[in-house]
Formats: sequence, C-alpha cells, structure tokens
Amino acid sequence: MWNTPIGSKAKYVPANIKPASWIAPDTEYFFRLKATDPKRPLYTPGSWTKRCQGKNTAYISLPIPDDLIIPDATTKPYNTPNNAAAFLLPDGKTLVQVGVLARCVQGGPIYGWRYFPDVSIYSDGRGGAHFGSGLSSFGGSIRKGELTNNKPIAHALKVLIWGEKYLYYSNKRKGFRYPGDRADSYAAKRYKGTNRALVQGSLLAIPPQVKQKSLKLKTIPGKKIFQALQDYGAYVVDDAAWDAYYINMESGVLEEVKQAYGFSLSGNKGDFFNDINTLFSQLKVVDNNSPNSIGGGGKRRRPLAPPLNQ
Repeated sequence: MWNTPIGSKAKYVPANIKPASWIAPDTEYFFRLKATDPKRPLYTPGSWTKRCQGKNTAYISLPIPDDLIIPDATTKPYNTPNNAAAFLLPDGKTLVQVGVLARCVQGGPIYGWRYFPDVSIYSDGRGGAHFGSGLSSFGGSIRKGELTNNKPIAHALKVLIWGEKYLYYSNKRKGFRYPGDRADSYAAKRYKGTNRALVQGSLLAIPPQVKQKSLKLKTIPGKKIFQALQDYGAYVVDDAAWDAYYINMESGVLEEVKQAYGFSLSGNKGDFFNDINTLFSQLKVVDNNSPNSIGGGGKRRRPLAPPLNQ
C-alpha cells in the first residue's frame, strides 16, 4: 500500500482540514542491526514522560551499538515524541517495531513498547508501532535524501492530525478504517470530528485537478511533498493531540534540510509552515481506498514499484 500510487477511480470526499498553529516532523528511527554488536535487553517504558525508568521486560534482546542514544521525553520543555522505530535484524528479513523508543545510557538497555508481532520486510508492510492506527513504523516515512535530492518521493506518506478536532468516532465506525486496525484507547471520548470518512487509517490525497503552480508554494520540500500527496497520498497514523500537523520523517531529515536550505521543518511561521498549511487545506479523503482498490483503483498516476528481490 505504501508503494501504490493513487488511481484514476479514486473517489475524493472533503476532509475540511484547516490551518494548524504548528508543523513538525514526527521523527522515526530505522536501524539495520549487526550480529557483532552487543545484545541489550528491551524493556517497556516506565511511562510516557519517564521512559528510561521501565523495569518490565519486552522478552527480546537486540544487538545495539553501545554509543546509540535516544533521549528520554522531557516535561520542561514539554517534549514527548512518538519515536516509532524499526529494527532490521541481522537475518536481513525480520523487522522488530517499537513505539516510544528511548535509550538514555551508553551500553544500557533500550526502551520501547512492542505490541505488534515481528514481520518480514517482504510482507505487505501494513502493521507496526503507530499505536493510534496500528500502522507501520517503517512504511511511508520520508527518508534521508528525499527532500534534498532531485528525484520525486515515490511512496505514500504518513501524517498526524488533531483527533479532537478532526477524527470521527461512532458505534459503527470506531475511529479507524483500512488499512488501520485500531484507534486510540481514548477515541470514544476524545475524537470529536464530524466527518465519517476521516479516521485513523484514512488515505488523504490532493486531487488531480489541483495544480502546484496555483498554490504558490515557496519551498522545494513543500513542492516535493505536494507531488507525493497528489501521486501517492498520505495515511493518518496517529493523533497529533493538539493543533498541529506532523509528517513522519526518518531521523536526520530535519538536520539535512536545515543544512541544504537554511530553514527548519518545525515551527509556527515561515515559508515551509505556510506551504504545509496550504497543502493540508487541499487534502481530500480517498473514500474508496480498500484492500481490493488501494488508492481507489484504476489507472495509476505513476508506475508501480518493481518487486523486491528476496
């Protein structure tokens, strides 16, 4: 699904997404593990804000370089990133996915919630450690180089929007749809959106009649994200939990964009902030996205990716 372009039979319905007061990457971490690194135990986090104080085992050890550090959350300033992560084991096939990754001490244990079974990297790529939707930590993330090279982004994206403002919940549609398999545990009380089409797992896309030139985008990353949103769309994978939009990106993307273009992908003003708010205002829900018609079906906007060599 991450590599399937939008089709000509896509049925677009309004999403009615308004400008947000903040935009930022939702950073994800990807590791290709080496059997020669020391194995360290994985523990479940102590809490949402004190992650490295966990004492309960997750029943797995992973070969991790001793110098790997992923900072804990903080309350002053308040910073509680999702830190979804995917570890490719030394066999080159098995993905271990965790959420809320942290590691505070060199050579110490690592921490993360591991609720989803391990999968093969050659599987459908659907499930993982985005606990608001059940979707993949690995698929759909903007990778290093994709906002700074001269090639289009050739896959769907992942986004977070404010559940209280936008996400819908009812007894018949319990806050999610394909390819999501769940909503947040608090969805029944805190999802206040009125648009039945817009839930966890909804595929959002910019319709084909919208032309990039008409939007007057100012930044190269904004223009690249526009093309990805029109050609492949973006899946809603988590609740932003406040008036913000997040786009999932690999760790390191923010820094390389800052170096290449001189601005931050995170903030509440500037050309990129304006570009992202413009793009989100153009998104609609592909309401006929389903296992049998990913992206709505029909003629694809872009060629399909070649098969993976196993």
